Amino acid sequence: MFDGYDSCSEDSSSSSSSEDSEDEVPSIPASLPIIKNNGQVYTYPDGKAGMATCEMCGMVGVRDAFYSKTKRFCSVSCSRSYSSNSKKASILARLQGKPPTKKAKVLQKQPLMAKLAAYAQYQANQQNQAKSKSVVPVEGFDWGQYICSNNLVGAPVSCFKHVPMGMCWGDIAEGVRVEVLNSDTNLSTKVYWVAGIVKLAGFKGLLRYEGFDNDSSKDFWCNLCIPEVHPVGWCASSGKPLVPPKSIHHKYSNWKAFLVKRLTGAKTLPPDFATKVQENMQYPFKKLMRVEVVDKTHLCRTRVALVEQVIGGRLRLVYEESQDGTDDFWCHMYSPLIHSIGWSRSIGHRFKRSEVTKKMEGQMDAPSQLFLKIKDVDQSGEWFKDGMKLEAIDPLNLSAICVATVRKVLADGYLMIGIDGSEAADGSDWFCYHSTSPSIFPVGFCEINNIELTPPRGYTKLPFKWFDYLREMSSIAAPVKLFNKEVPNHGFRIGMKLEAVDLMEPRLVCVATVTRIVHRLLRIHFDGWEDEYDQWVDCESPDLYPVGWCQLTAQKFLILEEASLQLKEETPEMDEFTFSQGISDQESNGSGSYYIRQEP
Repeated sequence: MFDGYDSCSEDSSSSSSSEDSEDEVPSIPASLPIIKNNGQVYTYPDGKAGMATCEMCGMVGVRDAFYSKTKRFCSVSCSRSYSSNSKKASILARLQGKPPTKKAKVLQKQPLMAKLAAYAQYQANQQNQAKSKSVVPVEGFDWGQYICSNNLVGAPVSCFKHVPMGMCWGDIAEGVRVEVLNSDTNLSTKVYWVAGIVKLAGFKGLLRYEGFDNDSSKDFWCNLCIPEVHPVGWCASSGKPLVPPKSIHHKYSNWKAFLVKRLTGAKTLPPDFATKVQENMQYPFKKLMRVEVVDKTHLCRTRVALVEQVIGGRLRLVYEESQDGTDDFWCHMYSPLIHSIGWSRSIGHRFKRSEVTKKMEGQMDAPSQLFLKIKDVDQSGEWFKDGMKLEAIDPLNLSAICVATVRKVLADGYLMIGIDGSEAADGSDWFCYHSTSPSIFPVGFCEINNIELTPPRGYTKLPFKWFDYLREMSSIAAPVKLFNKEVPNHGFRIGMKLEAVDLMEPRLVCVATVTRIVHRLLRIHFDGWEDEYDQWVDCESPDLYPVGWCQLTAQKFLILEEASLQLKEETPEMDEFTFSQGISDQESNGSGSYYIRQEP
């Protein structure tokens, strides 16, 4: 979940101990032996496992303290670095229409600290390259061809409440008519024609010009939220010409009568559809706003960061102490990982004080009302207690649901959670979950729902049994009634396509598929990548987006560029037709589309 995170703690020269002097140093139960793995301290239940060598950095350590099922890497970042080149090659290959390759170019092995420095530089280089090549993924990948060639289904926009139009998509569906640019013409000026939606996939619709009937030869995909898509009647009210495509111009002698017959009673977009899209793409966070965000190098604490970019509601945050602006973190503005200034102190969460004493001009603390509202909970009665066991999504390996422990109870319903068997002795990898979080589950959740539960690293009594484990640890399970049991009617189905953030490299938004649904929990697979990189994500996660979201958020900048261009229109040499915009019938049709009626 954290871009650039490495499992190694800060070296001895770090000033974190003094900066966190106000925090308690968590203690480790005496019953658990402590093993040092090249500076990183792990609690380890049996202490008898074999050794392993990281295939990325060459570090030797306890095998079961290594990352992934195959135990080939010492940390998440080593695993990611190893496969990074092959993944990027795979992405580029798919953008070029080539099959993905699984061959990886491995970086030269080197000592761990040298690797950390090299990796930091690598991340900075990737950021610079992303800036210069940001348009390639959006323009290069053809969602339409991908969907049609494989007969795929895109998740509907209504599944994503946090995206533009997510709350007001209405009943836009197949059969809705729109007015769009006519590309089947020899005219040098812009002309338009009516088209109907044949298939929907997220924001994108497969359109067919009126008059082609069952002929799909001129079908085309189009993002329905771009400015070039209009409700029927827009041409008439704007003085734009409606010209039939040249391929079918011979089919009818009276095209106006044809349109009247075809469009009377049909549905179209609401007249204010484009206005709503633009309103929905205004975001309250602004550059240089200050927030508290999780420290990607020490998950147990937060740091101050500044908003550097806002793209489609996603924030690029730069840690306040970053000298060159490369120490950054990506997340959505509704992410549970960001908070208003002062949040950590108010709930008792660990916080790294900033050494920056002078604020930049224009800085301001982001208003508290901009952040995700958390449900109030009553902690006065039966509540979570330190040491209680539960199951939780591992924030450093989102494909796994693991045996976990409540390590500290904070205020306002927040909990510090540790993953059993792999916790650092200083608690630096504890993670903060709210008690209502859909990422924590009661004991037995995985067994009931036929999900593989990841036991503590080094635990040898397999298959894992909760009853035996609780007895061995002299612990108790957190009461089932304390967990979030709400399951919204989210609308996702297995096999649906979408665009999803790779939460292990959150600057990347990828082509993805829903492969499993367990209540409100979705298993997200990144197309072309191995299953081990799948991620468990909540159905209401702000890191999931409809097909076409990347194009839409980039389109906002393209619109501004086009606005400065003034094109001289020429008079078309073919017959023009107009069709008056229909009168809405909101009571019978709802807010999502409008009927078209013939003008008297």
